[in-house]
Amino acid sequence: MRVMRGLILLFATAVVPTLASAQTYPSKSDPRNNLKSGRLDAGVAASNMKLLSFTPKPAQFDTVRGLTFVNSDLAFGTHYVYQANFAGFSIWDITDPAKPTMTAVVQCITSQGDPSIYGNLLFISAEGAGNRNDCGSGGVQDPKDHMAGVRIFDVSNPKAPKLVKNVQTCKGSHTHTIVPSPTDPRTIYIYVSGQQAARPETELAGCKNGSDPADPTNSLFQLDIIKVQLDRPEQAKVIPGARIFTGLDGASECMRFCAPTDARRAAGRARPVADPTMPTGPRNCHDVTAYPAMNLLAASCSTHSILVDISNPEKPFRISALADTNNYQGRHTAAFSNDGKKLIQTDEWGGGTGPMCQASSMIELGGNTVISLDAKKKQNQRAYFKLPSAQTAEENCVSHNGGIIPVPGRDLYVQGWYQGGVNIMDFTDPDKAIEIGYFDRGPIDPPQPVDVPAAAASAAPGARPRSNTIGGSWGAYYWNGLIFSSELDRGMDILELTPSAQLSANEIAAAKLVTFTDYNPQSQPKMTWPAAFVVVRSYLDQLVRGNGLASDRTTAIYAALDAAEMKSGLARATALNALALQVDKDIAGAKDGARVKTMAGEIRRLAAASK
Repeated sequence: MRVMRGLILLFATAVVPTLASAQTYPSKSDPRNNLKSGRLDAGVAASNMKLLSFTPKPAQFDTVRGLTFVNSDLAFGTHYVYQANFAGFSIWDITDPAKPTMTAVVQCITSQGDPSIYGNLLFISAEGAGNRNDCGSGGVQDPKDHMAGVRIFDVSNPKAPKLVKNVQTCKGSHTHTIVPSPTDPRTIYIYVSGQQAARPETELAGCKNGSDPADPTNSLFQLDIIKVQLDRPEQAKVIPGARIFTGLDGASECMRFCAPTDARRAAGRARPVADPTMPTGPRNCHDVTAYPAMNLLAASCSTHSILVDISNPEKPFRISALADTNNYQGRHTAAFSNDGKKLIQTDEWGGGTGPMCQASSMIELGGNTVISLDAKKKQNQRAYFKLPSAQTAEENCVSHNGGIIPVPGRDLYVQGWYQGGVNIMDFTDPDKAIEIGYFDRGPIDPPQPVDVPAAAASAAPGARPRSNTIGGSWGAYYWNGLIFSSELDRGMDILELTPSAQLSANEIAAAKLVTFTDYNPQSQPKMTWPAAFVVVRSYLDQLVRGNGLASDRTTAIYAALDAAEMKSGLARATALNALALQVDKDIAGAKDGARVKTMAGEIRRLAAASK
């Protein structure tokens, strides 16, 4: 969830065609439309996934008082899920994911508390004026007690986490991302996205607000970086930050990416008064996503998508930047395709508290955009995607956090949409992003009574406008075979994929072969699959689904795989190598020759593993 602080948003006036989209938005017949309301008894609609378990919020956080006690993001380690909250965090043991058990609840006022886990260290973001060094409530009376930055907890005993360090930063930490050192396994870097103005130097020495992005003493135009030595976390310190904004302005690429002027663009977003002394480009990022295996970082920075080289985490540099200010004005979170050739950027239109998924809302705002990267890492915008159901005026709904589902041969992204629920986007074809699954509940609050019009109620003397409960999925992530969703108001959902015409049993089984001990979605891991029959069959299922190879050949290949699987050792390897030679001959005449070629390679890899 974001709060816009001093960001200058430019609304272009050029009138040109919108970027082509394959999506029909929204569908009038979607099962998610008009679900029954209710906090714990709302109506449910699901496709290609089912609810395995729902765990309510712990009593310490079970309140709907504004944003003070809402759940936020998730981090994953061994058999624990770390669920952050604006007032602390919970640790869940998911040894039995059908019945998660509470391991610990830590009360600690920390604003949104963005979490990351690395070994036995849990990192928690802190931003805002009310956070104290001692984690206490009641606000900050003395500036020396103010905490804004990243808290470090030792969770080696998950039943009794210990606060070992408050790392203070000039702008606080709205979110943060771990970047491991490529040369020292005992060192990590925390890239910090702070949304605040710089704190007074009287509160934290060295902090300075300024208008020159190139000024190295200016705290604003940079990502803060914290260096952490894992065996001495109490000595973690801020080092010179990442100055990736110099030379950027607010100009958009409206010759290609702007849609006609539409009054709905301004809905849910105030236009701040421009400060004539400040540059018009970005000075903060809401979130950055690292892909350490490829030395890349994708930064979501208001008007700009910025790609950064992090091969030396202490000296990052900008590779490319893409702006689309008329349509995409609040870039929030990014994700890479597993091969690093595509990016997703999400847009949190309205800040996450407004109903931006109604039938009257725009597809170009409040959803995802797909970007391709060329050989030189230049970004090229391709398509928009938005949740295709018509959510109600009572549901805060907009694109939010997610991660990749490891299905070989496809690019699948699962994410939360607040009260729009959880959905899965297939962006394998960057020009035709489509939805292939979802899980959604009805709104927490019932609709306004028809005999009490909202305008009349708010116009009554002393009346306040109705405020709907803020809830829904903050983020949804695939980890070790399951999907985990942090529900702001209700608790935590654990979901599992179910096969259908859009997602086969083989693809689901292949995804389960990819496992990680720790997982932080904003520090994206490289996904690899062992040689396996379900991996080969996943590619074959995709060829059938997309008519990429003649049906007589796919039928024959299924039969040959079945026959080979019945063998063992050298006999299996021989049969698979013979099949690979046959599949090689299919490449030239196939509609999807690239996928056929990849499948042949997987057959050979399986043969090698069978000897």
